[in-house]
Parts: sequence; structure tokens; C-alpha cells
Amino acid sequence: MTATIHASAIIEDGAQIGDGCTIGPFCHVGPDVSLAKGVTLKSHVVVAGRTSIGEDTTIFPFAVIGEIPQDLKFGGEDTSLVIGARNRIREHVTMNTGTEGGGGVTSIGDDNLFMAGCHVAHDVQIGNRVILVNNAALAGHCILEDDVIVGGLSGVHQFVRIGRGAIIGAVTMVTNDVIPFGLVQAERGRLDGLNLVGLKRKGVSRADITALRAAFQMLAQGEGAFQDRARRLGEETDSEYVHQIVDFILGDTDRSFLTPG
Repeated sequence: MTATIHASAIIEDGAQIGDGCTIGPFCHVGPDVSLAKGVTLKSHVVVAGRTSIGEDTTIFPFAVIGEIPQDLKFGGEDTSLVIGARNRIREHVTMNTGTEGGGGVTSIGDDNLFMAGCHVAHDVQIGNRVILVNNAALAGHCILEDDVIVGGLSGVHQFVRIGRGAIIGAVTMVTNDVIPFGLVQAERGRLDGLNLVGLKRKGVSRADITALRAAFQMLAQGEGAFQDRARRLGEETDSEYVHQIVDFILGDTDRSFLTPG
């Protein structure tokens, strides 16, 4: 094994440590933990539970990863936390394993950034290239699709889905689903438009952005219920990006939607 492990670190019997891992001072790695190639634990990091961490992920001091859920219904079931590759998990971040009632797995994709003090609760599903800014908190069973940004000091209610490319402003409470590419802000989250800056940074074409603007206006002002407007959108557009919004709105959910004002 080519891992570098500080003498003060505690590695429980059974833990799997990949080649090229670096485990710093006073870290604690539990017996059911698996660290892939090149994982770095800076110092004072706790990795517990049935937790697997993907290649080249870096975890900063005082993060606690894989502890049991903050759910009074949890009875010690064998659940897990799966973290993908190249994630950056900053100081004091907490991530919990899943619960039996939520499918048993908390899942984190690749290339995400979790800034200091963030919390990821049980059974959360996070895609790729997601950013949680300092002290953002996700309650149980939330789903965040790819390229989502959640602003600092924001909270996301349990079972909420946030669609691909959406952005949540700072100090915002999100209690309902957010459509892909949506822009949400204000104390009690309000859907105020589209994440146009993010779309332009991703190189989305002018034609698709124009189609998204028109779709947003139809969702805001069209006739019928929100889902009915979405169905009509799906019939009237050829834009892949608009279809992503339509599919999201018509998908399964346990919450209602933040709708355009």
C-alpha cells in the first residue's frame, strides 16, 4: 500500500485505504469505510459508517462524514453514504448515511464543492458539479440535480427537488420544488426567473435561452394549472432545455412547486 498515514491517525480494522491516499493527523476512519485512490483527509477528519469515497476527493479538517442520520426513527439499520470522485469537502461539513425508509443510501456525485459548515442529511441525492456555499443545509430526502448552486445560509426542506442548473440565492428557505435553470431568492424562496448567468457560462445557445425565456413566461401567465401549462409546453417546443423543465414538472414529487410570480 502506498498510502501516507500520520502516526496519530486511527484506522479501524476492516477499513479499505486506496493507493496514494493521504490521511493526516488525528483522523479517524471507521471499519466499514472505503477510500479510493488518491483520497486526502487533511486532519481531524472523522469518516464513519458504511461510507465509500471516490478518487481524488479531499476532505478538510473537522468534517464528519458518514455518521448516523439525525432522524429519531433511525434504529441502527445498515445504511450507507456513497461519495463520488474529485469532491472538495471543506471544514466542519457533515454528511449522514441513509435511512431504511428513504432507500438506505445518501448519494453524492462527482466534482462537487461543499463549502465550510454545510450539512447533507440522510437519503439526499446530489448530482455532479453542485456547489453548496457556506452553512447551506439540505434536509432529508432532497434531490439536487447537476450544476445546482445553493447560496450561503440557505436551507432546503425535506423531499424538495432542485432541477439541473438552478441557483438558490443566499439566506433563502426553499420549501417546494425548483424547476431546472430556475432562479430562487428572498427569505421564503420565490421563483424570480431563470439562471441566465449560469446558462451563458455553460455555453447554452441564444436560441435555447430564448426558448427558455418564452417557456418561463408561459408557465407564469398561461391558462390552466401549472402541470397543464407544462404539458402544453412539451407539445409546442423542440428545445431540449425546455423539455428538461417539462419532464421535471411532470415527474414524481412529494412537494408542490415554486411557481413564477
